Amino acid sequence: MRRLQLTEAEQGEMDTLVGRFLDAGHDWDPLVAAEAATAAAPGLPLRLREFLAGARTAESDITVVSGIPLDPALVPTPTGWEAAAKSAAGRREEAALLLCGSVMGDAFGWESQQEGRIVHDICPAPGMESSLTSASSEKTLSLHTEDVFHPCRADYVALLCLRNPDGVGTTVASVEDVDLPAEVRGTLAEPRFRFFPDDSHSGPVPGREGGPAAYPEERVLFGPEHAPYLRFDVDFMAGADVAAAEAVRVTDALLRSSAGRVVLHPGDLVFIDNYKVVHGRDPFTPRYDGEDRWLKRVNLLRDVRRLYAQGRVRSRLVPA
Repeated sequence: MRRLQLTEAEQGEMDTLVGRFLDAGHDWDPLVAAEAATAAAPGLPLRLREFLAGARTAESDITVVSGIPLDPALVPTPTGWEAAAKSAAGRREEAALLLCGSVMGDAFGWESQQEGRIVHDICPAPGMESSLTSASSEKTLSLHTEDVFHPCRADYVALLCLRNPDGVGTTVASVEDVDLPAEVRGTLAEPRFRFFPDDSHSGPVPGREGGPAAYPEERVLFGPEHAPYLRFDVDFMAGADVAAAEAVRVTDALLRSSAGRVVLHPGDLVFIDNYKVVHGRDPFTPRYDGEDRWLKRVNLLRDVRRLYAQGRVRSRLVPA
């Protein structure tokens, strides 16, 4: 894990840059804002840019920046992402997240997720306490690769903490820390697994209508043999045969036993390498009093042209 604490001077630089970004009107259109952030990012503090560029080059598992300046008049935590979207809450924080994120990759969103928003709000929602989505609270979120089903899933998941009064932990486990038995590793490296959209996706998602059989059989471990990448989500994947199903069970148990926790505090920004690290969340009891845990999330690709090639349209929204 790599960490950087911003100084007061650096926080002032960021505040000024975010102010200019918002004054230019980049916050009204998220697709425009994502591209504008890339152009404006050279105005970030030099030490921050060098730190993030170094983390990207080194393929750091977990990268944390502390001291991202938040709005001192931060509104109460919304009761779900729909409420956040209607109130346009946390615009300064969204701008800061996009600016920092653009050093690591290109921001994108999904037409089928949070109504095509680029920056997502992660906060508990009434009635969703036990769901398998980020709007849940009382249910543990299993360790997972973000959007495991899609070839254009994020390289990095970036989370900016606005509130976390109960110290709710983000659970993380790296493929590099798991000692997989040779037989299991061999099975995981073969195309014997199907991956499905998680419950945060609504409406038509490619292949969903055809059921599990519509999804191709793919690998869990892929890439360099000596340092493989991982795609895994025990709740939204299935082995195509008995041995593959057993490999899923064994891998899930090993990942859970090796998992650590990252407790984010207000102003903490974490980048999770979605090719090397699976992440989840501890359960907690929501209060719905305006002080609940609240994060902003953005998905980042190291090359946004992967999306353009996949969808044959120049858009940062993955089509449904």
